[in-house]
Amino acid sequence: MKMFLISDNIDTKIGMRLAGVDGVVVHGQEEALDVLKKAIADKETGIILITELIAAMLPDVISDIKLNYTKPLIVEIPDRHGTRRRPDHIMRSINEAIGIKL
Repeated sequence: MKMFLISDNIDTKIGMRLAGVDGVVVHGQEEALDVLKKAIADKETGIILITELIAAMLPDVISDIKLNYTKPLIVEIPDRHGTRRRPDHIMRSINEAIGIKL
């Protein structure tokens, strides 16, 4: 199994490459979708790391993959600028999932 990175900037790609993770830098929604489809088709890929900005471009596709595919695992990561998520995003997700506010 190997990991593959889909990033929106070169700095994240270089950092991951130093850790032994191969990847690409994409600059648009269509390019990101093409690269994601190729990564899914590669049977050797077990984990796809995708930056939050790219994942935000493809929310329906990412959700579909997470719900309907057993492999690969999609992991959204922050880029060099840090996370774009709200500080309470985990608690909000829990509240939405169970239907009550904790």
